[in-house]
Amino acid sequence: GAASAPTNPPSCLLAPRNRPEGKVLETVGVFEAPKQHGKYETGQLFLHSVFGYRGIVLFPWQARLYDRDVASPVTEKSENVAGHGSKEVKGKTHTYYQVLIDARDCPHISQRSQTEAVTFLANHDDSRALYAIPGLDYVSHEDILPYSSTDQVPIQHELFERFLMYDQTKVPPFVARDTLCAWQEKNHPWLELSDVHRETTENIRVTVIPFYMGMREAQNSHVYWWRYCIRLENLDSEVVQLRERHWRIFSLSGTLETVRGRGVVGREPVLSKEQPAFQYSSHVSLQASSGHMWGTFRFERPDGSHFDVRIPPFSLESNKDEKTPPSGLHW
Repeated sequence: GAASAPTNPPSCLLAPRNRPEGKVLETVGVFEAPKQHGKYETGQLFLHSVFGYRGIVLFPWQARLYDRDVASPVTEKSENVAGHGSKEVKGKTHTYYQVLIDARDCPHISQRSQTEAVTFLANHDDSRALYAIPGLDYVSHEDILPYSSTDQVPIQHELFERFLMYDQTKVPPFVARDTLCAWQEKNHPWLELSDVHRETTENIRVTVIPFYMGMREAQNSHVYWWRYCIRLENLDSEVVQLRERHWRIFSLSGTLETVRGRGVVGREPVLSKEQPAFQYSSHVSLQASSGHMWGTFRFERPDGSHFDVRIPPFSLESNKDEKTPPSGLHW
């Protein structure tokens, strides 16, 4: 069938039934069968199956997925840093993709997903800078609904034509420019996602992806920074609202910090059948080169009752080989 995108703000790009009255869907291309095996190539156009935006694949990453919903053969409980008995979780290899989000769709998904997806510490003269690239996302293999288009510039993003060029002899007909390869190689330590953690409590699935961002020297001590991206998904039809977060942050230097607060990133998102997911990212710093984080999100049901959803424990590791920090997008 045809892949469609709205000309006006939708509630969901793929679901005409949810769109407000008077909104028109325009055809953007033709759907292809999702790949059961193998990876999508650089230049593959897709619609995001959860957030509905148009995007294009830049390159794949191989991640280790630690899924606590899939019980390992080992049944004994083991004590982890968090101090509570936890299942031994084996990581399995899973493909994720670095993608560009179409700028036309960013305003429509901003309530559900942060589109400033990648941040790192720039090493400019102003070394305090946090560098952000808008409209760059990490997408799991099963989130991709591939389509093809005859449009030579099907995705609007400031980096599209710097990273990709049209080549009608290729399938898909967009190929990586040298600038994309150089950028990937240069910023590899800050872009690469290595571990993905997932756990479901009462039909709310939490996925966490931590990224090491680099180290800063401050008052004769070292401060290590990480970004972590969190996706919340409601797998049930009951409407729930996120009310509080409760984090524990353990540093290798021996400190244990507790953080409580309302909502996340100043928001208390509602997860419903129509809009089941919410994604955001945040930052954490430690005065040690590694540590752990875990915690809970407190949700409220329509009847006013609350329940806690576990955030799977994840480790904060610094890249062993200190490479020069990324220099942003200057070639």
